[in-house]
Amino acid sequence: MTQQLIDPSVAMSAIVDHAASAPVPTEHGTFDLHVYRSRQPTDHGLSNDQLALVLGDVAAAASVPVRVHSECITSEVFGSLKCDCKGQLDRAMAEVASRGVGVIIYLRQEGRGIGLANKIRAYALQAQGADTIEANELLHLPVDARQYDVAVAMLRHLGVGTVELMTNNPEKVRALRRLGLSIQKRIPMVVAANPHSADYLAVKKQRMQHELPSGVFHQPPVTDGDPPADDKK
Repeated sequence: MTQQLIDPSVAMSAIVDHAASAPVPTEHGTFDLHVYRSRQPTDHGLSNDQLALVLGDVAAAASVPVRVHSECITSEVFGSLKCDCKGQLDRAMAEVASRGVGVIIYLRQEGRGIGLANKIRAYALQAQGADTIEANELLHLPVDARQYDVAVAMLRHLGVGTVELMTNNPEKVRALRRLGLSIQKRIPMVVAANPHSADYLAVKKQRMQHELPSGVFHQPPVTDGDPPADDKK
């Protein structure tokens, strides 16, 4: 029987059911994987099932490292080099593992909330020269349609107290604080650019105000005798 959660402190009155949980071994250690089911209607084919990877005793704990991460099937499943999503997820899991406690909230809102089909349509426009913002605008879609009320409801259900949020995005910090999440500090999640992701990260930094150091765009030179990176086996 699922357990209903209604948290009045969540601004959008998010309602989630705790549907299932089980331990899952990963290369970073064994996490408890919790599945939550949102009762809010979704569009663009987004899933109602959301996930939380939990390590250690987070109930009523302070300064819990938390990553609120949105699904990116292209990088996390197929290894696309167009973005830093998989790298950020790996770094977040490693951070939690190093501390022995923490939560990764995995929200099924592909393409910053526009859905997988629209994301691939945006990719096609990017291949023609549009940047990530321009592509969404050409499709008459929001630049960022993600919502975080369900994430806060999940953290409430897990009993998390104050958090250290793993993100480069100051707007995510503001959005979660507006929903009542107590964020003590921000932990950077910096992933070095590759030739395919450099423009994507530049848009994040210059047009979306993500806090990325200039060094993230540095590409190490190819030394004499070494083949280009794409030719290495």
